[in-house]
This record gives sequence, C-alpha cells and structure tokens, in this order.
Amino acid sequence: MKEQELDFTIERLGECRFPSPMQQGRYTGDNERIMYHSNFEAIKPFIAAGVEPPSLELAGPRERIYFDPATIACGIVTCGGLCPGINDVIRAVTLSLHHHYGVRKIYGFRYGYEGVVKRHGHLPLQLDPVAVDRIGELGGTILASSRGPQDPAEMVDYLEELGVNILFAIGGDGTLKGAGAIAAEAGRRGKPISVIGIPKTIDNDVSFIQKTFGFETAVAEAQRAIYAAHTEAQGARNGIGLVKLMGRDSGFIAAYSSLVDSQVNFCLVPEVPFTLPGFLSTLEKRLALRAHAVVVVAEGAGQELLAASTGRDASGNVRMGDIGIFLRDAIKEHFNGGGMECNLKYIDPSYIIRSQPANPHDSALCLLMGQSAVHAGMSGRTNMVVGFWNHQFTHVPITLATSRRKKIDPDDRLWSSLLASTGQPREM
Repeated sequence: MKEQELDFTIERLGECRFPSPMQQGRYTGDNERIMYHSNFEAIKPFIAAGVEPPSLELAGPRERIYFDPATIACGIVTCGGLCPGINDVIRAVTLSLHHHYGVRKIYGFRYGYEGVVKRHGHLPLQLDPVAVDRIGELGGTILASSRGPQDPAEMVDYLEELGVNILFAIGGDGTLKGAGAIAAEAGRRGKPISVIGIPKTIDNDVSFIQKTFGFETAVAEAQRAIYAAHTEAQGARNGIGLVKLMGRDSGFIAAYSSLVDSQVNFCLVPEVPFTLPGFLSTLEKRLALRAHAVVVVAEGAGQELLAASTGRDASGNVRMGDIGIFLRDAIKEHFNGGGMECNLKYIDPSYIIRSQPANPHDSALCLLMGQSAVHAGMSGRTNMVVGFWNHQFTHVPITLATSRRKKIDPDDRLWSSLLASTGQPREM
C-alpha cells in the first residue's frame, strides 16, 4: 500500500449528544492527531507537495459521547490463541465501563465468536468489578477462546437480542477481520452497534501498531528458555542449545529475545531465508571456534526447507511444518555423519510462554489499551482497533490494521543490530 493511499479515517455512528460522565483527567479533542512518520525526511515530500502527511487520531475520553450509559449493554469477546495480558484487558474494559461511564450491563461472551452465536448455547458471563477483581493475576482468559469464523448475521442477531451496543473484540488478525464483518453487518442493517478491536497477538505483527500487549512478557519468558539453552550448551563439549519460539510470519519475539544479553549465536526468522547447508556449515565453524552455540528459531522460519503445507487450521492459517524438530534432527545427522561430536538440547517453551500472566509493563499497557477502547466505543466510533504509535494510543481502521502483516525489515536497524549481536552472517 502506497503511503499516499493511507486513510486513517475512523467510522462513527453519529453525533455525540450526551455529556461524558467522566469528571477526572483531560478530554481528547477530535482534532488531536499524531504523525504517522517520525522521520523528517519521510515528511518532506508531503510538505513539498503542499499536502498533509498521514496522521492517526489520538485515543482518549471525549467531552461528549454517542451512547447514553444508563441505557446500553456492552460485550467482550476473546478469540484466537492465548497471550499474556488478556485478563488484564477484560478487567480494564469492565472497570472503565463501570466506574468511568456507569454502564451496568456487561456481557463476557465465552469461547470466542462461538459465544456470540446463540445456537452454540454458550451463555455469557455477567461482568462487574467483583467478577474481574483478581483476574489480572491469572494467565489465559476467564472467557476462554476459540478459533474460526462465525456467521456475522447470526452474531449481530444475538447482539441485537441482548441489546448490546458496543462489542469489544480482543484478538489478532483473524479476530479483527471478524470484528470488521460484524461492524459491516450492523451497518448494513442500520443498527447502532460499535465494534472496537483490541489487538492481541503475541507475535507483535499487527500493522500500524507499534507494540501489542503480551509481547514484552513473551520476550522476558523466552529469555529464560534461552538462558537454559546457553547453560546446557556451555556444560558440554560442542554443546548446542536450540530454542524454538513463536512467530509464524514475523520474528519479533525471536529477534528481541536474542538481543537481551548476547547469548544467542544464530537467530532464524521467517523474514530472512537461509539454506540448510549454509546454516550447518556456519554452525560447524562456530563450534570449532568456541565449542558451544545457541540457536533461536521462530516457528515460521525455514518453511521452504520442509514438506509442503498440509492445509489450514480453523483460523485460516497455513499449517506449518515443525522447523524446531527439523533442525534438531538435521543438526544431529550432520555432525554424526561427519564424525564430529555434538551435544544438542532442544527446548520449545511456546505454551509455557503464552499462558503466563502479564508482567507489570504489559499490565499497564493492557489497562491503557482497555480504557482507550472504552472511550472510543462510548464516543460512537466503530470498525476500528486501538493502536499504539510513537508512544501514543491511537485509533486505526480495522481495514488498515489487517491489510498486511507487520514484519522485520532485513534492511533496517533492528536486523543489523541483531547480526552485530549474534555474529551470524547476513546470508547463510
């Protein structure tokens, strides 16, 4: 998508006629925006052409709101895989609705979008401050989750039946696309239902969003696995610690985990292809030089080396081969066949990482994202996702957020810094 085509316009249900009941803090004006570009060189062409550079609407409470808090009901749904911080977001949304706006009817839809379809029979939970009191201390989601699409018409039918005016959808790319479909169906019917997305992806791969909640916790937990791999590798002659981390299409967890303390010698990510002979040859040189090595691989890396895809999962994602097991076996075969001893320890902490409670920094991010989502919904905005850009909370159209995956650019500073840290060659 060309930068000239970026449209950050946020859909709105109508005029805001009610004064906000919020009495503390400052209101955000509808004209407050933040620049998309932070580099002055990138802005120069827009200045030269006499046009406004792209900018995003700032999140925050508005002085006047669209919905009457005394008459509405709201719903919260969590979809897709687990991620640290989901319960924190559920709690933040519930508390903000209750304390900031006085909303008393809050439904927690169970088992993802299945819970928003009446015929599945998943009765929603009633959420209030007591129900969410300590849930931030827990991993996972108290609402449970599921994968796969549901019929938008059936979901809007149930929302109408329950009198839900705002639906908060916590999830990643597939969830946000589903939220967009719900918003479109409600709009087609002329029903004033606001649909607000809150980006949940442990891979940090949602476009136009600087950072998603749970990512920092994932990096911290991944580093514990890397520390173990490094300890094991140093504890044996020609020791190799191999760690597989999450990252289907984007290798941010692998990259940032590898930067933590320079214990990683090879970081393999989906964005940077490698050959098996090139990797094994470089690994052999590393062992000859230092007698140990630590390899971190993202789950989506090296898929071209594995057997062809065997279909898609319930979320529509291509089923990937297991690059961790593949590399484990390939490394052993290479060194055993060459008569060179190696002692390999393989660690896959994926489910341990994603089931953790959020760390303090992520918990704060969850709180502010949840509150920003509530402010957006109460002001009648819809078909949007709460974002975080240049350290400010923003509003992003769902169509833009799901237009492409955010990925590591092999030519940018992050990847160059990683190569300098690991010492691995740019090409293998």
